[in-house]
Amino acid sequence: MRFRAMTVLFAAVLLSACGLNSVPTAEENAKAKWGEVENQYQRRADLIPNLVATVKGFAAQEERVLTQVTEARSRATSINITTDDLSDPATFERFNAAQNQLTQALGQLRTVVENYPQLTSNQNFLALQSQLEGTENRITIARRDYNEAVQAYNTRIRTFPDAIGARIFYGAKPLTPFKATTPGADTAPPVDRLLNNAN
Repeated sequence: MRFRAMTVLFAAVLLSACGLNSVPTAEENAKAKWGEVENQYQRRADLIPNLVATVKGFAAQEERVLTQVTEARSRATSINITTDDLSDPATFERFNAAQNQLTQALGQLRTVVENYPQLTSNQNFLALQSQLEGTENRITIARRDYNEAVQAYNTRIRTFPDAIGARIFYGAKPLTPFKATTPGADTAPPVDRLLNNAN
């Protein structure tokens, strides 16, 4: 009887040291961080139509740039990535590329705004620009937090003793972190510099 109790206790300790609880906890943390990344990208996508409409009122002849921003927003919001896709580098890369195209289109919009100083004195524009700047900063922070959670999870499923439980019980696969795919894509657009240059 005593031997059986010791065996059960030893098995429980062994299993707890094999990532039985820590692997799914780390995975859920990474998925929660991903949710915040999506939340901030959605916030940015929601701000863009109002920003484009405000700029359009002042710079109607810049239709090409405004169309590019609108189309980039449409592409970025059309690619949905689920938490199951976080282990698929190809799907993740398509999502990341679409978001980077939107960031670049917003950079072109920034150039347009520099040509219209009266636009930067418009209160609606200033409020939208401030919200967009804050959102870009939140995106950067959310992506950083997600990458940290992915690193912790990927390390956990690859190192002893958690690697045992990760493979045997969960069939765990590494999650994909964000990477800059174009020069400067990993930084938020310098919206504050835009406002200073335009004034």
